[in-house]
Amino acid sequence: MAVAIKIRYFASLKESLGREGDTLEFEQALNVAEVWARVVPAQAMPENTLAAVNMEYVDMAHPVLDGDELAFFPPVTGG
Repeated sequence: MAVAIKIRYFASLKESLGREGDTLEFEQALNVAEVWARVVPAQAMPENTLAAVNMEYVDMAHPVLDGDELAFFPPVTGG
């Protein structure tokens, strides 16, 4: 059974990738890092990228399930 998720990119990631998001369908279980590798195969994930599944921050090993929304954010700096 295929799993479908929505992926969104924010701030400088959106600008560098040239798109706001993707939709991904896959058959086997994937984690956050594996999703990035599938949707952005030509670019390694920038260091300190943050990820959220369904608006909750998660680590890169977090599993992604059918219907999830996965968002990637560049690291936030304060001042």
